[in-house]
Amino acid sequence: MTGSSSHQIRNICVFDKSSPRKEKEFLKSANHLGQVLAERKIHLVYGGDSLGLMGGVSIAAFLGASQVLGVVPKALAKEDLLGKTIREELQVSTMSARLNTMFKYVDAFIALSGDLGILKEIFHIFSWAQLHIHHKPIGLLNVNGFYDKLLSFLDQAVEQEFLTSWARQIIISAATAEQLIDQLQSFIPIIDPSMSRINWSTKESYKKLRLDLSLCL
Repeated sequence: MTGSSSHQIRNICVFDKSSPRKEKEFLKSANHLGQVLAERKIHLVYGGDSLGLMGGVSIAAFLGASQVLGVVPKALAKEDLLGKTIREELQVSTMSARLNTMFKYVDAFIALSGDLGILKEIFHIFSWAQLHIHHKPIGLLNVNGFYDKLLSFLDQAVEQEFLTSWARQIIISAATAEQLIDQLQSFIPIIDPSMSRINWSTKESYKKLRLDLSLCL
């Protein structure tokens, strides 16, 4: 669902792939996304890499004067694995800590074409949005129809009642960086009536945790 602009994006997380073995069109789109982020004065948070699509986005954003932060698990913080992080690097202990750190710093998310790691990250963020843990917009940059079948799967999940139509609207997709960022900025959070009563405050979660522990004992 979109409407008048409701979401100001200052920092964005881009999930992308480090492998350099990619079609030129995907590399071109990654580089262009970095340029568009810089033109719109949006800063980049990413996985901390200078190879493949990660390198394309981060180098272009940095050269365009965007601030760039790479979040890297310590186990992977070796240049022979990921290349050299563009600009600032923040090392964390685990992959989960990496995702949580990215989440904390950004206002929106974009997934480029990628593998299971990309899907895991974007669906993790998607599931949090479905549960109303956050209302940050989530987008797929659908270059050359890369995500067409995934989007069809989500539509099928709605038809077969494994996913609500409310949740389906959380995921935004577009073929170009300009279109996608426009949609992310105009995104209006989806409020699922069945989830509206959930309270994720620390105090309430702590009470529930204590109750669950007492039941286990």
